[in-house]
Amino acid sequence: MRSRSPRSRTGDPADRTFDTLIAGTAWHWTDPVAGAAKAALTLRPGGRLVLFRNAFRPAREVAEAFTAVYARVLPDSPIYRQAMAGPASYAGLVAEASDGLAQSGAFGEPEQWHFGWDRHYTREEWLDQVPTFGGHGRLPSAELDALLAGLGDAIDVMGGSFTMPCTALVLTSVRTS
Repeated sequence: MRSRSPRSRTGDPADRTFDTLIAGTAWHWTDPVAGAAKAALTLRPGGRLVLFRNAFRPAREVAEAFTAVYARVLPDSPIYRQAMAGPASYAGLVAEASDGLAQSGAFGEPEQWHFGWDRHYTREEWLDQVPTFGGHGRLPSAELDALLAGLGDAIDVMGGSFTMPCTALVLTSVRTS
């Protein structure tokens, strides 16, 4: 972020305003209206708020293999039913954030942007990332270990790596005066 002025007149860093505020894969932890109002306080008029998250959309064979592991290891968890459902699975979160911007009265009409790309993962790269997925960090150690072992076995069957289609979902709006 680039500060509009490096030092505020009062000396309080909270008095600074910025051209851009970015929140990646975290805005869902924020109350949509209160978060938008707080963001507006840190942005100069004309400044841009950018909220984004990434959505996985695996190939059918990858999705089926991973879903089977989740169903076996975490049969009572909704995690595997929602895992990697693609951009549409985030429609509710995007709508909530968009409504929060509108209700704050501090932002112009929100825009939605989507950017797609493919990411090739090795077994190790994927397994290093899994514990960072929402809810996974709260799994008991035995369940997480079993999940990682099962996913690792599934990736081994696929040849030790796979390509994951991804979409960055971006909600952005400009702070009004």
